[in-house]
Amino acid sequence: MYPEALVSPMKAELTAAGFEDLTTPDCVENALNNDGTVLMVVNSVCGCAAGACRPGVKLSLDHSKKPAKLTTVFAGFDGEAVNQARKHFAPYPPSSPAIALFKNGELVHFIERHNIEGKTATMIADHLKMVYDEYC
Repeated sequence: MYPEALVSPMKAELTAAGFEDLTTPDCVENALNNDGTVLMVVNSVCGCAAGACRPGVKLSLDHSKKPAKLTTVFAGFDGEAVNQARKHFAPYPPSSPAIALFKNGELVHFIERHNIEGKTATMIADHLKMVYDEYC
């Protein structure tokens, strides 16, 4: 488990942009058990999370269509919440960072770490905007 002092600024990067920080399994279930679209970012301390994932997700929100609810869980810190979220990511294996879009409680799009690594924030944002156009 990562120390809170390390994780807090990385969490704040998304919560300051309007993301709800899901820290327990119940929080995850409550977020996903509703109608509409929910974006869930599996946040991480890795370089691709800092350089592309978090900035790309934030940049994607500057779009005419976007998810109704923005959420995040933090891998390596909020372990039980992340494990609960991963139950909803099947058939995808555990991945962090990762980006999931749910519609009416069902997973409709998932971006794994290997689709984040080597991409720019703009590339991730553009990809997400296309996903928003389709599902939001």
